Amino acid sequence: MVKLYVGGFPLDTTEMELVQLISLHATVSTIKIVRDKKTRISKGYAFLEITERAGLDAAVDALDGYMLHGKELRLNMVEEAPPAPVRSYVKVAPRTGPPKKMRPRRNT
Repeated sequence: MVKLYVGGFPLDTTEMELVQLISLHATVSTIKIVRDKKTRISKGYAFLEITERAGLDAAVDALDGYMLHGKELRLNMVEEAPPAPVRSYVKVAPRTGPPKKMRPRRNT
């Protein structure tokens, strides 16, 4: 599986419209249109999982710059981020010595 970024489409574009357009060149496994958390309105970009790299390349070649309802699409392959480095934590040794004396509370 490879990931594809599609941006610049009109805000009223549906998942089905994008899948139909991309499916002419590649097999789409999943799609996620990014939406505003409060209004649920599309932000105009999406991420798709494509089953084969050749299909992704064909879709990018054919549709990058394509006009969809008066807006120019941008398509790019999503580069996978390298894995985060493993962080090691050092446990701090417990404090040794006599316990601290607590001051009595004042009643007011």
